[in-house]
Amino acid sequence: MPFVSLRDTEVHYEVDGRGPGLVLVHGTGGDAEKVFGNVVGHFDDTRTVVRPNFGGSGATTDDGGELSVDLIADQVAAATRAVVDGPVDMLGFSLGAVAAAAVAATRPELVRRLILVGGWAHSTGPRDRFYFETWRKLLDTDRELFKRFSALTGFGADALDAFGHEGLAQSLADAWPPPGIGRQIDLGARVDIRELLPRITAPTLIVGFGGDAMIPMAGSRQLHEAIPGSRLLEVTGQGHMDWFADPSGLGGITREFLDEAPAAAA
Repeated sequence: MPFVSLRDTEVHYEVDGRGPGLVLVHGTGGDAEKVFGNVVGHFDDTRTVVRPNFGGSGATTDDGGELSVDLIADQVAAATRAVVDGPVDMLGFSLGAVAAAAVAATRPELVRRLILVGGWAHSTGPRDRFYFETWRKLLDTDRELFKRFSALTGFGADALDAFGHEGLAQSLADAWPPPGIGRQIDLGARVDIRELLPRITAPTLIVGFGGDAMIPMAGSRQLHEAIPGSRLLEVTGQGHMDWFADPSGLGGITREFLDEAPAAAA
């Protein structure tokens, strides 16, 4: 089980495949396996796929203190450099999109192409702050209601119906959420990377979900408006985590973007 040491943290990461580097960064309450375990097979035939676990997830250990965007970006960058020489392509999902954007802004030499999925730029608005406060209060007071709220806002209606009555009941009985999720929710409530976004120079694709009630499409529009030359793709009718069940659509979007020829110099 590979680790890299950084800032009193032992950062755990997974590595699969061989070839140019592709880094996949999970979001709040997820980890390298839970979010991207069924994605690796779409890329490991031609890529070295690196999946870091930032603070609060997987086997990564730290002092249990407050997380920051700077810290989780450092953790992602450290795991990347422990495995791959040279620039990598990086995909971040949800809070992982925030971390990936911060890495690209502060380490332009490390990121060749950037994909931000279900991300956002800041949590200062009334709706977002209210959402994160509610999410945290439910975590602290009633774990079952927390799970129900997470499912109802994290998945679209069609995805929830596809789980069926038994599937939804099983979701309430599993071990999720992990112990570190509270720290990640607290960080989500404080996110504000607006000053970093104009510094991103890597070609950037932003993927948002039209039916997302957890991180609404407005978050992807924030990123698009602030990142120079970025491209915005809206996946209509899907919720934040609908793609977990079948990542082939997101995998195809990702591969198409990463395989594009570089733009000709003017």
